[in-house]
Amino acid sequence: MNFEQNLARLRERYAGAAGDDIFDPAFKAVAERIFSARGKRKWPFADVATFLGLPYRADGLAQPEPNLSDLDVALIGVPMDLGVTNRAGARLGPRAVRAVERIGPYEHALRIAPATMLRAADVGDVPMRSRYSLADCHADIEACFAQVLRAGVIPLAVGGDHSITGSILKAVGRDRPVGMVHIDAHCDTAGSYEGSKFHHGGPFREAVLAGVLDPRRSIQIGIRGGAEYLWEFSQDAGMTVVHAEDFTRLGVAEVIRMTREVIGDGPTYVTFDVDSLDPAYAPGTGTPEVGGLAPREVLELLRGLAGIHIVGGDVMEVAPQYDPTSNTAQVGAQVLFELLCLVALAPAGR
Repeated sequence: MNFEQNLARLRERYAGAAGDDIFDPAFKAVAERIFSARGKRKWPFADVATFLGLPYRADGLAQPEPNLSDLDVALIGVPMDLGVTNRAGARLGPRAVRAVERIGPYEHALRIAPATMLRAADVGDVPMRSRYSLADCHADIEACFAQVLRAGVIPLAVGGDHSITGSILKAVGRDRPVGMVHIDAHCDTAGSYEGSKFHHGGPFREAVLAGVLDPRRSIQIGIRGGAEYLWEFSQDAGMTVVHAEDFTRLGVAEVIRMTREVIGDGPTYVTFDVDSLDPAYAPGTGTPEVGGLAPREVLELLRGLAGIHIVGGDVMEVAPQYDPTSNTAQVGAQVLFELLCLVALAPAGR
């Protein structure tokens, strides 16, 4: 086909076409879910902000009768940062991630639109009885996620500091210990500090000792920084630790292979701390560590996990006030979208 013939073909097909006239069958299937019959689509900056622009379920976590029965996935905010050891502010993370205007609906590398494959909704934030009591907050988080799981719904959470994940794991791993993909600058397997086991430096030691996390099926990726001496528990327990410099040396493909080998085909939780990224990409976090991963590497890693048996996941430690560009929240929202894609592609996905 020469230039003139190709131009004639393109003019015939596209010269009078509107934005919602899509011819590729896969793309057309997505467009039909997004555009109205009149060719309109929702403005990304209109209406109340929700995670990934999903529908809001106001009574999703209502007590004592939550409204979750028709959902596959519940996106849940956990605005609590009483467990930080450095800069506070991750309590504002859920609002910042909700405010990101435009993520999805199509994942170009995985070639799916997860919101068209799953019944998913933003069900609001965990109701917590006290903004001052760290122990009470953790009890409320565990109880809330246990309720979500009893309804047969997969939870995806946005925090908040990383201590939150320990209590989520106590709910997710209540019936059987789960494996874990943990992307972070820090292993978070330290002991109690100043009389408290509820801090963001130790949730995964606590989860292993509670019998809800299988350390032999857990991999920690992107680890670095001066607190290495606090994390001997990871190695002693049998966790696989991939330091940031090892990640660069091995390459993404090899880390994906290692990760899939470690977690196998059993139930797995995926947790992402935004400080796994170099602060050049994500300065809005409480404990930044230079020498971190790039967003593209994290996205490639997550895409390489398509098909794993994911039973929950989270995005933690977005502290937006330290990032005037909003890039940190943008990355957090994109990772949340990738987690939704992993649920859509999981063996248990509906």
